[in-house]
Amino acid sequence: MNDVFGRLLTFDGIGELIGLPFVQNALIACAVLGLVAGALAPLIVSRGMAFAVHGTAELAFTGGAAALLIGVSVGLGAVAGAVVAGLVFGLLGLRQRERDSVIGVVLAFGLGLGVLMLALYSGRASNKFGLLTGSIVSVDSTNLWVLGIVALLVVGVLAVLYRPLLFASTDPDVALARGVPVRVLSLVFAVLIGLTTALAVPIVGAILVLSVMIAPGAAAARVTASPLLATVLAVVFAEVALLGGTVLSLAPGLPVSGYVATIAFLIYVGCRIVARARRRTA
Repeated sequence: MNDVFGRLLTFDGIGELIGLPFVQNALIACAVLGLVAGALAPLIVSRGMAFAVHGTAELAFTGGAAALLIGVSVGLGAVAGAVVAGLVFGLLGLRQRERDSVIGVVLAFGLGLGVLMLALYSGRASNKFGLLTGSIVSVDSTNLWVLGIVALLVVGVLAVLYRPLLFASTDPDVALARGVPVRVLSLVFAVLIGLTTALAVPIVGAILVLSVMIAPGAAAARVTASPLLATVLAVVFAEVALLGGTVLSLAPGLPVSGYVATIAFLIYVGCRIVARARRRTA
């Protein structure tokens, strides 16, 4: 048992590893993902779309598996799959009562198709495993360009539509009565989630996308009611989880997703403790 914990928390050679080009690429990718995921996370939490993020991750995984099978960029495949998921969820799941069932059907289809494609892939097993749990080795200069372009697109659209999106997220009925195009915004937001999920899959894997897309926003919501402050805190929490998890995973040589998910969970628990202490004081 001591050997297991010793391997999980070893720091031997981290300084040298950080100097390697592929590690620097991974840290840049994590910083970009932390910014985008943190900016979207409070809106995702307020709209109750955690399950939609999970379903989108499965379709991003399917797109990545298809790209791996046909020999093109996994990042591009993940983006394509996630955008398709966003469009499907936005078009078919507009009614609140139908959304979960639609997501469940699409999620099961996407996961099954992705597993089938991975079974047909005859390349390295590490590539298959990386789609599920993430792999910093998979982040190269080409993927960085894809990450950067998608991130700029998501941040740009979010900057333009943030106020109506926030209004539609917190009180959709009133927003609709005031003339806000709630249905169109729901579709646009679903696509933004899809694009951001596509950024996350190559880094943390399809299984644990929720750790960076939901946990930072849920943690921030526990300690503040201010939308602006919640967004800032969510970005900080996402950056700490992603960058910290990546650095901690270097020396052990283990998948980054476990470390990222653990840090995100500890941040969430810490925020719940702070919120409870505030209530007792009040």
